Amino acid sequence: MTADDTIYEAQGYTDEDLHEADIVEWYETRPVTVSTAVATGAIVTAFTLGALTAVGALFLIGRLDD
Repeated sequence: MTADDTIYEAQGYTDEDLHEADIVEWYETRPVTVSTAVATGAIVTAFTLGALTAVGALFLIGRLDD
């Protein structure tokens, strides 16, 4: 008896259970579609947040130097 056999028995599996094939069905995923308006809004929002973060960081760095 190997360590693997002990683990399988502790989990309630028998030797026959290990040789049975499981049926697995694979489904093709649908492509993600985003409208042009949503994509443009996301890009503009990301740019705005990045610019505000940069300006805020520069403001804080300038305030700490004074």
